[in-house]
Amino acid sequence: MTRRFDLAVIGGGINGSGIARDAAGRGLSVLLLEQGDLAGATSSASTKLIHGGLRYLEHYAFRLVRESLAEREVLWRAAPHIAGPLRFVLPHHPGLRPRWVIRAGLFLYDHLGGRTILPPTRVLDLRHDPAGVPLRPAFTRGFEYSDCWVDDARLVVLNARDAAAHGADIRTRTGCLAARAVDGAWRLALEHGGEAQARVLVNAGGPFVSRILASVLGYQAVTPIRLVKGTHIVVPRLYAHDRCYIFQNADRRVCFAIPYHDDFTLIGTTDEDYAGDPATVAPSAAEERYLCAAVSEYLRDPVDPASIVWRYAGVRPLRDDGASKAQEATRDYVLELRDAAGEAPVLSVFGGKLTTYRRLAEAATAKLARYFPGMPGAWTVGAPLPGGDFPYDGIDTVCLELQRHYPFLAEPIARRLVRSYGTLAGELLGDARDTADLGRAFGAGLSAREVNWLVRYEWARTAEDILWRRSKLGLRFNAAETEALARYLALLPATMR
Repeated sequence: MTRRFDLAVIGGGINGSGIARDAAGRGLSVLLLEQGDLAGATSSASTKLIHGGLRYLEHYAFRLVRESLAEREVLWRAAPHIAGPLRFVLPHHPGLRPRWVIRAGLFLYDHLGGRTILPPTRVLDLRHDPAGVPLRPAFTRGFEYSDCWVDDARLVVLNARDAAAHGADIRTRTGCLAARAVDGAWRLALEHGGEAQARVLVNAGGPFVSRILASVLGYQAVTPIRLVKGTHIVVPRLYAHDRCYIFQNADRRVCFAIPYHDDFTLIGTTDEDYAGDPATVAPSAAEERYLCAAVSEYLRDPVDPASIVWRYAGVRPLRDDGASKAQEATRDYVLELRDAAGEAPVLSVFGGKLTTYRRLAEAATAKLARYFPGMPGAWTVGAPLPGGDFPYDGIDTVCLELQRHYPFLAEPIARRLVRSYGTLAGELLGDARDTADLGRAFGAGLSAREVNWLVRYEWARTAEDILWRRSKLGLRFNAAETEALARYLALLPATMR
C-alpha cells in the first residue's frame, strides 16, 4: 500500500533536513529522501562555521549578514554540544584593506545582529599578544571578533533526528527516480521499487537542484544557479592558542586557519566556479598549494602541502546574481514555488548557507502554509536539537556529570561523547559499568556500542559515514582499523538498519 504524506523532501543536506524538522514539528506528515548519506555532499564540506560573513558587508548584503549574525546565538543555544563560540584574529595587512574600513565593518558586525552573549570586537597589539607569536613580525596590529563553530554534518543529522522524533520518515540511500503530478498530488517512484504520494514536493537537492527539476520532474528551473567549489585542507596543529585567524589575500579573498579537533588546524576555503559533476568534486593540487601559500604569507613557519593529513571539497549551489567573481556571488537563498493551475505544488531551494538554514526552513514552510490550513506557526527558534537541552555555557558540567555516572571513561573520551551526543551520551552508554561492557574497541575510543547506536539511531551504514560525518575519527584511524570497522558493519543484522 502506497503511503501518503503531506510533504516529501528530496535532499538530506542541511536545508532538506531543516525543512523536514520544521514541517514535522508543525504537525505535517513528512517524507525525507536522500540518495546517499545525510550530509553526504556540500553540507559536510563547509568551513564548520556559524558566522555572519564579515566579507559580505563589502557587497552590501546587510540583510543576509544581519540574519546570519542573529542566528549565531540561536544555534549555539539550540545545540551547545556541537556548536560554540570562537574568537577570530584579523591581522592588519597595510597593503590591503585600510584599517578604518576594517574598523567600520567590525562595528557593524558587532551591532547588526543583536549580539547578547558573544563578546565584542577588540583591537590587538600583536607584538605583545599571544596571537602574534605564530605570525611574521611585520604584522603588529590586528582585530579580534566573535563568531561560532559548528559540526556541520552532525547539525544535519540532529535535524533529521528531531524530524523523526516528530514523526517524519527519514529514508537514506533512497533516491527519487521520478515524480509525476496526478490529481493535484505527487506520485513518487523510489529506488529499490518503492512508491509514495505527497501533497507537496520540496526540492532541496543542493548542487543537484536543477538536475532534479529536469530529470525527476521534467521541469526547467527559473532561477539560474552558479556552482562554486570550495576546498579545505587539514594539517597538524600550527599554533598553541585556541583562537582562529582570518587572513586577507591579495586577490581579495579571505582564508581561515581554525583549531580543529585538538591536534589539527583547518584551513580554507577557495572559491572557484565549477562546471563538473558535483558528485565527483575533489580538491586539486593547485587549490592545496593556494591555501598553503595564503596562510604562509602570514605565518612565521610556512605550511607545506606535504603536511596535509586530510582534504575535502564541496560545491555550493549559489543563486547566480551575475557577480563577476565566484567569491562575490550572493550566499542568500531563493525559494521558487511552482503551483500553476492543475499542477501539484513543488518548492525548489536555491542557494543559502549553513548559518541561515533554520531561517530558510521557516520561510519554506511558511511559503507552503496555503496548502495546509490551520498549520501552526514557527516553533524552532527556542527549541533545542537532540542532546542540546542544557545551558549554552554548560558543556563542562555535562562532561563532569557523565564521568560521575561512568567513572571508567577517560576525560577525553567523555568529552568527545558529550561533544557528539550532548545529554544523550548517557542513553548511548546505557548500563555499561566498565569498558568491557562497551564491546569491541575499534580505535580512538570508538566502541561497538557507539557504532551500534549510530546505525540504529543516526542512519549510519558505512565506515565513511561514521569516521567522516558522524565523527571526525577518520583523522585518527589507520587503514587496518578502518577496514575492521567496515567488516563489522557489513555483518550487522538487517534488523539494526
